[in-house]
Amino acid sequence: MSASTDVPKESFRLSQLIYDTRYRSLTIQVIALALLVGALWWLINNTVQNLETLGKDFDFGFLTQPAGYDINQRLIEYTSQSTHGRAAMVGILNTILVAILGCALATVLGVIAGVLRLSKNWLVNNLMAVYVEGFRNVPLLLWIILIFAVMTESMPQPRDFRGDEPEASMFVNDSVAVTNRGVYIPRIGFENSIGSAGATWRSENPAAIEAGEDGTPPPSSVWDWLIVIGVLGASIYGARWNTRRADAIQEATGERPTTWYINLGIIVVPTLLVMLALGATIAQPYLRGFNFTEGIHLRNSLIALWLALSLYTGAFIAEIVRAGILAVSKGQTEAANALGLRPGRTMSLVILPQALRVIIPPLISQYLNLTKNSSLAIAVGYMDVRSTLGGITINQTGRELEGMLLLGLFYLVLSLVISAVMNVYNNAVKLKER
Repeated sequence: MSASTDVPKESFRLSQLIYDTRYRSLTIQVIALALLVGALWWLINNTVQNLETLGKDFDFGFLTQPAGYDINQRLIEYTSQSTHGRAAMVGILNTILVAILGCALATVLGVIAGVLRLSKNWLVNNLMAVYVEGFRNVPLLLWIILIFAVMTESMPQPRDFRGDEPEASMFVNDSVAVTNRGVYIPRIGFENSIGSAGATWRSENPAAIEAGEDGTPPPSSVWDWLIVIGVLGASIYGARWNTRRADAIQEATGERPTTWYINLGIIVVPTLLVMLALGATIAQPYLRGFNFTEGIHLRNSLIALWLALSLYTGAFIAEIVRAGILAVSKGQTEAANALGLRPGRTMSLVILPQALRVIIPPLISQYLNLTKNSSLAIAVGYMDVRSTLGGITINQTGRELEGMLLLGLFYLVLSLVISAVMNVYNNAVKLKER
């Protein structure tokens, strides 16, 4: 007969927090967290004490004070008597505007240049190489100033459009004017606007003519455009649903129904109906006095910043696209050629969809760089958030800490939003295991 004995449990010792691998990682994390919290507490406490020594307090009340300065390009209503918070919002919208325009154009330029960099045509290949190397190796600030100088010095003056035989002429059926003061393009107004007419695009020359005078439409409100964009987004989603339905039918039966005209109707018809219900009309710019009026005035600072950011970032995107295409096996191209696909169809249907899995991650970084590089707008006088909240507002109120914290928070949130949106798309195109 044998007696069984229980093994006594080992008691916990403090030395195990360091020498026992079960507890060591947790110990290190707790110590690191305590050091981080202590450093933050010291920094905040030291900042508060220094502010008290200078006779200042930590307060965001300055955002409700009158700004007292003008903003030359704006998407919403603003006057010099508006608050600093309103001025910051105008700057934020201007930054978002140039970021969206820049990312869109840079993507188009980068994809085209990246594909042409692989062309077997010696001239095309080397022209794209000159573009890529030229823009990548010259500081962005120089390109912004150069394009701004070209727009300001070489473009015709508004007075050159006057007379029976003008020295300069408008483009696109006399609806677009390119001058040394900026570019004037048609705008869409809504006669049945549901919002306040004050929430409109304004520029350096806000001489918008009220409805009924000279037959010009009233300005459109932000709410009108939000409705149009919302309907357009819903229509695009409906078209994508119709495409997925066609994919399911093709996978089940082997026959794919025609979808292009249905998708076109889903996208176009609801959008047109909404615009007709709102009474959409087009106002073309025309010369009045010493300058153009009506339409939308895109200042040279916006044009220069937009083109410079797009061309500069597009050069980096071109190399990303080229690397992504080269990452796809040559066997894919040979298989497409064996099926009789033309080179253009092979690139768009076979190569690029596979290359996107390599292209998207570094592309996100380029979008973030473009957004943050937009802060160079101050060099040409474009009033983005860096110029309003991070510039004039701080100089007038003396709230350097609060202003810089808000500025940094805005760029952080905007960067996180861009990353989140692009990561959603990246998850949609990446390889999925079955």
